[in-house]
Amino acid sequence: MLSENSFQRLDPDFLLKSMETIGFEPTGRCIPLNSVENRVYDIEVEGNVRYVVKYYRPHRWTKDQIQEEHNFLDELQAQEIPVLTPIKDESNQSIFEYDNILFAVWPLRTGRIIEEIAEADLVQLGRLLGRIHLVGKSKKSLYRPKLDITHYAGLALELIKEGSWIQNQNLLKRYEKAAHITFQTYEDILKIQDIPFQRIHGDCHKGNLLYSKEGFSILDFDDFLEGPVIQDFWMLLPFGGKKEEYERELFFEGYKEFSDFSHSWLKLIEPLRGIRYVHYAAWIAKRWQDPSFPNLFPHFGTEEYWLNETLDLEKMGNSFEMLDEKDEVTIDEKTSSKKEELSNKDFFWDWEG
Repeated sequence: MLSENSFQRLDPDFLLKSMETIGFEPTGRCIPLNSVENRVYDIEVEGNVRYVVKYYRPHRWTKDQIQEEHNFLDELQAQEIPVLTPIKDESNQSIFEYDNILFAVWPLRTGRIIEEIAEADLVQLGRLLGRIHLVGKSKKSLYRPKLDITHYAGLALELIKEGSWIQNQNLLKRYEKAAHITFQTYEDILKIQDIPFQRIHGDCHKGNLLYSKEGFSILDFDDFLEGPVIQDFWMLLPFGGKKEEYERELFFEGYKEFSDFSHSWLKLIEPLRGIRYVHYAAWIAKRWQDPSFPNLFPHFGTEEYWLNETLDLEKMGNSFEMLDEKDEVTIDEKTSSKKEELSNKDFFWDWEG
């Protein structure tokens, strides 16, 4: 079995030889792109042609799960939806392997990463996501995860507990209680509203939007899964006051040209946010042996970190139901650092340039 930090083997020689095994002649130009979960490089081959090559983290996805992602992208492209599909060889294969590491080769598309979505673009963007979801509900996923409690959020919470990441037992009880309130609220809303699950992007934030002369493209389907479509909205759209409500309606105007949507589904936003907080913390914990993670998240695992996570979950829980009186903890909550309303755990699993 390969260790989690097996990416240390991805030196230039490894990268160039992997490309040679599938028929390319690399020039030697190889630039790493921003990525945490996988390893992604801009590699030039003969003829001054550049490709984006993704090396998948060992043991995260099976080959069947990766193939299902690629198949979904092929379905979207067949409907002329602007997504990037991986390069295929003569035998129509898009997943390659070198020295026990799976990788795929993608065309390089230049463009501008979106920092703020202009009001004039909201209808167009709504149409794009509506078309993606229309294809997404045309068939079921066989191998990808489902955004449910048992197999998604619950497993993340168990990983945190079993790893003894929260040493303060009173704080652990509070964290677990707040997480379970979020999980139960999510399940209750799904049941009451009878909200359907379907294939979705899964990590649809502005960092995965690219704007070029062809218009918007949505990148990085690495977290593609089955879940409620609202998961692809809440990180992308503004929420808050009247202006934000107006902008959301412009987006939904375009979205509903292609896919069904009920405003009652918006009740899922807060529990989905809470689920992401737990899943994000579990993701860091699971990758902690990768040398890059302690450098990227130096405060992870401290008591202050877990207190902030607990307070965030409890704040959400207070909007679901009144919590019992909090247990005492041995750290001063007033001195804990206040986080922004939306932080990295809301958005970024993987930074791909």
